[in-house]
Amino acid sequence: MPMISVDVGAEAAHEYAAGVTAGDVISNVLGSKHGAVAGLVDGIERDFSHVLETDCSVEPVLGESDAGLYILRHSCAHLLAQAVTQLYPDAQPTIGPPIEHGFYYDFHMDPIGDEELRAIEKRMKALVKQNLTIEREEHGNDTLREMFGGNPFKLEIMDDKIGHDVGSSAYRQGDFVDLCRGPHVPSTAHLRWFRLTSTSQAYWRADSSRESLVRIYGMCYPTKQALQERVRQLEEAAKRDHKKIGKEMELYMIDELIGKGLPVWLPNGEIIKSEIERFAVETEEAYGYVRVTTPVLAKQQLFETSGHLPHYADSMYPPMEMDDGTYYLKAMNCPMHHLVYSNKKRSYRDLPLRIAEYGTVYRNELSGTLTGLLRVRMLSMNDAHIYCTLDQVAQEFADNIRMVQDYYAVFGFEDYHFQLSLWDPEKSDKYIDQPENWAASENHLRQIMDDLGVPYIEAVGEAAFYGPKVDIQFTTLLGREESMSTIQLDFAAKGRFELTYMDETGVENGEVFVIHRAPLSTHERFVAFLIEHWAGNFPTWLSPVQVQVITISEKHKQHAARVAEVLEQAGVRVRVDDSDSTIGRKIRLHRTLRPAYMVIIGDEESESGTVSIRARSGGQRNGVALDEFVADIFAEITNRSTELGIVPPE
Repeated sequence: MPMISVDVGAEAAHEYAAGVTAGDVISNVLGSKHGAVAGLVDGIERDFSHVLETDCSVEPVLGESDAGLYILRHSCAHLLAQAVTQLYPDAQPTIGPPIEHGFYYDFHMDPIGDEELRAIEKRMKALVKQNLTIEREEHGNDTLREMFGGNPFKLEIMDDKIGHDVGSSAYRQGDFVDLCRGPHVPSTAHLRWFRLTSTSQAYWRADSSRESLVRIYGMCYPTKQALQERVRQLEEAAKRDHKKIGKEMELYMIDELIGKGLPVWLPNGEIIKSEIERFAVETEEAYGYVRVTTPVLAKQQLFETSGHLPHYADSMYPPMEMDDGTYYLKAMNCPMHHLVYSNKKRSYRDLPLRIAEYGTVYRNELSGTLTGLLRVRMLSMNDAHIYCTLDQVAQEFADNIRMVQDYYAVFGFEDYHFQLSLWDPEKSDKYIDQPENWAASENHLRQIMDDLGVPYIEAVGEAAFYGPKVDIQFTTLLGREESMSTIQLDFAAKGRFELTYMDETGVENGEVFVIHRAPLSTHERFVAFLIEHWAGNFPTWLSPVQVQVITISEKHKQHAARVAEVLEQAGVRVRVDDSDSTIGRKIRLHRTLRPAYMVIIGDEESESGTVSIRARSGGQRNGVALDEFVADIFAEITNRSTELGIVPPE
């Protein structure tokens, strides 16, 4: 048998008989505890069973690498599908991709609950113990269609992806086989460290008119320690869940009679919402913005002119026929702001013109995707549009990036980065078809970011349909990356809305660029992040209850009322509990509302006219003069401090 030369990583070339597998080479060179789940053969990911016939290079794909995690999680999705089809023979698997931190698989089957989820997980663990070999098979089109003939979802996938004239690969483990290009781990024993987490509803092809599916989520890691760390993160996240804390603190409600994804801000939540908006208005006034209010619906022609129909139609609510035409609920404010700009003739002296609005917009999100405040159907948008010349774009972008950085510092956000989101020429149907404008505007933004010295990454295919943008990506405590803020450059609006200005020579100039920006995202999404970031323990200026006054007994009511009156006069949000409950019970009761401070009033405080202050941390200061406390908390609120500085931490 001929010999071949195989380079393995940094190792010297090794000689093997032709026909050796990639897995055998990796195990031979690196030992049995190599931690690899697949091999990179001449730069292409291959299963361990891949046969080497000629000279080549082989590198291990470690389970802890991004590529290795993808393979592990993809293999675990197959393990899930095998367990489900064993327990529920009528279930039809559809697709099961890896995702960040885990995987999911969609099944056409009856809904399941937590008890069934645990049973599926138990069956998966049993399959892991069986150490079933995972084998790649190559099949022609006719064979594949016979194998999956009872599953219309798989047949539809074959129609779309491989056509009728070619075959594809499938992977088999025990009695289960799935259409897949791979690669996969060598056997089910490599999938020990997983856990199923939840289920939800989904629709085939994300189309609500198609079949309803059961989506099962799980997580998978290469080691026990990595899985345990993820479980710890999830437990911490559960404590910070904005839906749980929002209910405890009485911030918002969602009622089925109103509809899914339509939050109602309760009094405590409205305080936070109003404080954020007040802060934004103050900031925007300092930057020279003017404010407008626009309607929540408009005629179809407006959204056709803007290009949102058809590019954005799927996210808009269905049309409403009225006696004077067809109307849509607005899903964005920009078309109306463009009309505000063109409402009168503009001079170069008017530019840049910065138009801001806290406008409510409506997005037609699928009910299965709605979750608390993070994804809703009614959004209060911290929105603005800047109309400027090309020469002014750089300064306006710089100002907005600085604005974002200043906002995030006040709110205590540190773990974020900037992303330059570009168009994808291969998917031109998603974007305005103006390649030269795309290239010029992307290069312009790239140069702006480079000149500012702000680190950023580039993401192809993440642009708005009308131009490139800079997205600010926030990393949650779970390590999940979410888009928080956006600054977008629009080169299309000027032509669609005939945006012009009279230049210094008196000539009408049509080169008006539009910058769309929302530094505080939407109120709903932003408050959800705030709740989870602070675990509901907001800085004093944002706390719905800044001071909770608590009396030890009824005889302390008079001094408590006096303390509350002085605080209220200073603009502090204060509540009083002078009920006859015990002091311990009162503290426990009010802790769920997370006031910045509790003020305890007893004999000593009543006699001396002082207060005893208890912070959320448990630290306490006794015998503080009332005027000193008022001055300190006023300063803390006015400065929008992120620290509770009146009581030293324990």
